[in-house]
Amino acid sequence: MNQSALIRPDWTPATIALMVLGFVVFWPLGLAMLAYIIFGDRLKSFKKDANDTVDGMFASCRGKFGRRAGSAFRGATGNVAFDDWRDAELSRLDEERRKLDEMREEFDSYVRELRRAKDQEEFDRFMRERRAKGQGDVPGFPAT
Repeated sequence: MNQSALIRPDWTPATIALMVLGFVVFWPLGLAMLAYIIFGDRLKSFKKDANDTVDGMFASCRGKFGRRAGSAFRGATGNVAFDDWRDAELSRLDEERRKLDEMREEFDSYVRELRRAKDQEEFDRFMRERRAKGQGDVPGFPAT
């Protein structure tokens, strides 16, 4: 078992022990560990949103300065053939990254839809069981 599997944002014995140890040593550490346990699964989406924002800011800067100015920032070597080859390779890599980002977004939306469908199914099952017990409908919620 590797480190990332031991310390994941979940109520595992390792994370609970680290949280208790954090409170014993210095209470803000325990509080930080508690926040990680509760909100850690949201860190990936927060990081993605932050990276997308920064990428958008830099993309707008690249758009203002143009293609050749962007290659000047990379450091022109003086060899035109090499600079052209490097620019072509970087363009190809940018295209590959764009494709990967699109695939990641498609997968993220697929996973969100699966979770939504699972949540809807669980909610519908809860409402059926509730009606079967004779507790009736909840005002404001449609009957299914």
